[in-house]
Amino acid sequence: MHTKLTDDIYYIGADDKTLDLFEGQYIIPNGISYNSYVIMDDKIAVMDTADKRVHKEWFDNLQSALQGRTPDYLIVLHMEPDHAANLADFMHQYPTAKIVSNTKTIKMIPQFFPEIDLTDKTVVVDENFELDLGHHTLKFIMAPMVHWPEVMMAYDTKDKVLFSADAFGKFGALDTKEDWDCEARRYYINIVGKYGAQVQNVLKKVATLDIQKIFPLHGPMLTSDLGHYLEKYDIWSSYKPETKGTFIAYASIYGNTKQAVEILAEILRNKDEKIEIADLAREDFAEAVENAFRYDKMVVASPTYDGEMFPVVEAFLNHIKAKNYQNRTVAFIENGSWAPIAAKKMRASLENCKNITFIEPVVSIMSSVKEADKTAISNLAISLVG
Repeated sequence: MHTKLTDDIYYIGADDKTLDLFEGQYIIPNGISYNSYVIMDDKIAVMDTADKRVHKEWFDNLQSALQGRTPDYLIVLHMEPDHAANLADFMHQYPTAKIVSNTKTIKMIPQFFPEIDLTDKTVVVDENFELDLGHHTLKFIMAPMVHWPEVMMAYDTKDKVLFSADAFGKFGALDTKEDWDCEARRYYINIVGKYGAQVQNVLKKVATLDIQKIFPLHGPMLTSDLGHYLEKYDIWSSYKPETKGTFIAYASIYGNTKQAVEILAEILRNKDEKIEIADLAREDFAEAVENAFRYDKMVVASPTYDGEMFPVVEAFLNHIKAKNYQNRTVAFIENGSWAPIAAKKMRASLENCKNITFIEPVVSIMSSVKEADKTAISNLAISLVG
């Protein structure tokens, strides 16, 4: 079934609660929504399709909303398959409809659907192009690299709705009752996080619009307190710490490095420091990446392994570096039985990140935690929070 959102705009998307990994890597315990919309006006515009996993449900919802009418346009804001997978079937079912998108999208369509003949089937738009539907006018905003190069957004001048593509989306099916910030942050940092400068550019563009609602391609439609969501996106995309506190990411082979982390955590708690801890070998990797960006300080603890840092620690640091980790204070704890070198390797991994303050000296443990190590850990806590 379709859902009425405004007098003329209907939701025709679908939830997916059986997918285990979003984009083949992100755990989604509460599923994901594939959002799609239709504007019923003198001319009918369908706003994106959905993933092939919900093919039948999406078409059923579309036909329910159309009530026997024929769509005039398919607006393609984003060509990623979780939103565009039903494009070819849509064009086959509605051959008189035209695809509305920018030149990058039009070039990308044959890569996914070589069977489609686009001759006389497209309306090519660019920045500020306006598409008149009758009572509604869609104004297009180019949003390259948020988070693919062809992405664009659309602003409905009548209902003051920003169709924001993947921006302002979150993990979780629509019927999930959970805090927006947490899963939206995990979604943003891991998927869009590398492209903060491009997000900042788009935020400047949309700041000139009178936006009353934001309809993303994943997660709930945002209809109130929009300043909160815009503020979060500004913080995340400018790489500012969101929370004052310490995130501790570690790996431990026989429990000795974990013991050092637990000692540090207890000292920090006693100093009223907000902390978050992640065992990188066992806990949600994407959430660890999220927390690295959330907090203003981070401690990374690793055994030395084959003359390197522990593999999951290396993967974690490489990932946050790829997402443009910056503007943070970082400390290291290393462990080794004959040649501890993990701290040197960890620091080298982050050396080229912008505006990182490294705390010295590192805590270097030889095999097990001893009294001198506890003193070094206590001194590290003082360096972190005083």
